[in-house]
Amino acid sequence: MKERIDIDVLICGAGAAGLTLAIELARRGVSFRIVDRLERPFGGSRGKGIQPRTQEIFEDLGIIDRVMAAGGTYPSMREYGADGSYVVKNMLEAQAPSPGVPYFIPLMIPQFLTEGIMRERLSELGHHVEFGCRLLDFEPGTNSVTARLVSAQGEEQIRAGYLIGADGGRSSIRSALGIDFPGKTLGVRAIVADVDLSGLDRDAWHQFNDGDMERMVAICSLAGTDLFQIQAPIAPDGDSDLSADALERMVAERTGRSDIKIHSVSWASAYAMNARLADQYRVGNVFLTGDAAHIHPPTGGQGLNTAVQDAYNLAWKLAAVLAGAPGDLLDTYGEERRPVAANVLGLSTSLLQGQRGPGGMRRGRDTHQLDIGYAGASLSQDATERTSGPRAGDRMPDAFLTGAAGQPRRLFDLLTGPHWTLLESASGYRPDTAARAGLRVVTVGEGAELSDPSNQLGLPAGGCLLIRPDGYVGATFSTVNTEAISRYLAKVLPTTTSEPARA
Repeated sequence: MKERIDIDVLICGAGAAGLTLAIELARRGVSFRIVDRLERPFGGSRGKGIQPRTQEIFEDLGIIDRVMAAGGTYPSMREYGADGSYVVKNMLEAQAPSPGVPYFIPLMIPQFLTEGIMRERLSELGHHVEFGCRLLDFEPGTNSVTARLVSAQGEEQIRAGYLIGADGGRSSIRSALGIDFPGKTLGVRAIVADVDLSGLDRDAWHQFNDGDMERMVAICSLAGTDLFQIQAPIAPDGDSDLSADALERMVAERTGRSDIKIHSVSWASAYAMNARLADQYRVGNVFLTGDAAHIHPPTGGQGLNTAVQDAYNLAWKLAAVLAGAPGDLLDTYGEERRPVAANVLGLSTSLLQGQRGPGGMRRGRDTHQLDIGYAGASLSQDATERTSGPRAGDRMPDAFLTGAAGQPRRLFDLLTGPHWTLLESASGYRPDTAARAGLRVVTVGEGAELSDPSNQLGLPAGGCLLIRPDGYVGATFSTVNTEAISRYLAKVLPTTTSEPARA
C-alpha cells in the first residue's frame, strides 16, 4: 500500500533561504507548506548586501527589478579623523560591466524589504507563509517525515515527503538530528541597530575610529528607508542597552560629536560573531539550509547570499526527485554546497581579521560570489579538456546574442525558468534528437535560431553545453552525442513526465 503523504515538502523557517526554496518549489508545481515560529515577519536589516551572483538568481525568480527599485547602491565611505576631518574612500573596488556579468556591484537593501518582496512573489504563485506556526517535533520515516505543528488554531500532525530546516543558526531541527555544528566564537561582540537619526548626511557611510575595536562605530543610511544602521563592536560581557538614549550616548562618546541625535530604534540586536559549519546537510529526508547549516560573521555580506544559493541549489533537485528523477541526485546538494560554505566562512573570517586594521572595509570580486562553482563534483562532466569558454561546474556567464530575425537576445533570458538548457552548435544540430520535457534545446551558429558573433559562449564547432536550472554548466560535449546527453539527463530528469516543466 502506498504511503499517504499530505505534502511533498515542509519548510520550517521563512527567511531568505526558506522563501527562495518556496518560490522555486511553487513555480515547479510542488506541494509544500512554509511555516515560521515568529508571529510576524522579521523587521530588521541583519543582511543588507545582495551580491552580484544573488542578483542573477533574483532575476531568475522574477524579482530583480523590484529589489533594485526598493534598494540602492552602497555609498562611499567617510573615514573621520580625531579632529573631525575625513577622507572619502570607495568601499568597493571598481568593476567594469561586461556582457557576461550583468550585475557587477553589490546592492544595498534591508533584509526586511528583500523578504517582503520575496513573500509578494510567493503570493503571486499561490502560496503564503504561515507565521506563528511552530514545529514541535518530528519523526523521520523511511520515505517521509511525520511532523507535529502548533499554531493559534491548535496542534496538528502532518506527513511530508521532505522536511527542510531553514530555521536559523539555533536550528531546532539540526539539534534534533544530532548534527554537530563545530566552529568557533571569533572574539568579537557587536551591536547592529536600525534607527531614526539626525545629524549625518545620508550620502555616505560614516566610519569613526577605523581599526580600533573598542571605539569604532559605523553609521550608514539604509537604502530604501528613512533609517540609518549603526554597527559597533562592544564589550564581550555584560548587558547591552539598546535604547535610543543609550545608543546616542555611545555614538557621542565614540565620535566626539553631540549633534548626532537618535530619535527612535526600529530594530536592534547584540550578538557574538561566530563561524560554524554543520557536519552534514542531510539525514534521510531531512535537509538543512542557510544559517541552520552555516553561520558567518557579517563581514563581506556573505551570509544571506550563501543561504539563498543553498536553497536555489536544493530546490530544483527536490522537485526533480519528486517528479521521478533518481533519488541519489539529492546527495549532490551537500556535496556541492558544504565546500562552498566552508570557503565562504574562511573568507568572512579573514575579512573580519582584516577589518581590525585601518582600511579593512574595502571589498572586491572575492565577495561577489560570481566565481563559486562545482568543478569536480559528481554532476560536473567535461567531455574533453576545454581551452575556452565555461567548463562543467562553472557559473554560465550571460551573453549578448542575435536572433535569426535580427533581434538582440540575452542568454539569461533563455535560461530563465526551471528547465535545463542544451546549447548546441548549429553544425552539429539534428532536430529532435535531444528534446524532452524539462529540457530546452537552443541552436547557435550560422543559419540557426541564434548567432554568437563574438563567440561569447565558447561553443566548439559541433559541440554543446548543458546548463542546469540554477545557471551552472552541468556538462560539456565536444560533439552532439545524443547517447551521452541522454545518459547524463537520466541522472537529473524524471524518466517520464506527464507535462512540461512549469515556468
